[in-house]
Amino acid sequence: MNPLRRPFRYRYSGVVLWLIGINILVFLAGQVFGTWYMEVYLSMIPGLIVIRHWLWTFVTYMFLHDGFAHIFFNMFALFVFGIQVERRMGSKEFLLFYLVSGILAGFFSFVAYAAMDAYNIQLMGASGAVFAVQLAYAVYYPNSVIYLWGLLPLRAPLMVLGFTAIELFSLITRQGGNVAHITHLAGFGFAWLYFLIRLGINPIRAWRS
Repeated sequence: MNPLRRPFRYRYSGVVLWLIGINILVFLAGQVFGTWYMEVYLSMIPGLIVIRHWLWTFVTYMFLHDGFAHIFFNMFALFVFGIQVERRMGSKEFLLFYLVSGILAGFFSFVAYAAMDAYNIQLMGASGAVFAVQLAYAVYYPNSVIYLWGLLPLRAPLMVLGFTAIELFSLITRQGGNVAHITHLAGFGFAWLYFLIRLGINPIRAWRS
């Protein structure tokens, strides 16, 4: 068996709830100790990675959020989509998927920002990993109907394709200046590769079937 595809023994242990709890605790710690201190040491800042080699921020940026709305919508999406995906994958596989997608999305963002000489950008938030979870949900539950903004009914694959189009348009037209469109798209991209390489699932075939 290909070692990259060796499965974990299935077990469900509520990893999504633990991830949400950690994010909330980090957010509350920022309110106590000061958001400036947390943002400097935990957000992904390309300049500090280059100069001081703060490699841990490729992980910690996923657990740091800038404001209540930021953490609320990310955690809400993680709860809605993540619970179902974790039940389907199993907790160990889900945790690996979540961390790998988020870390690689952060690394890709670092390379992109460095190429643009944007060394002072502060990247924070679970969005890259959450977008990856949304793609996983669409692969496992392609017939599920999502009510976008509570109004527009879309099948899960169309939701992913729609978000991809919106992120690409926003990136090209430079709308939503503080939104990490590159990281969101990278989350989708690395989730796609994870399904192909690790799980042997082609999302397009899953949607067609």
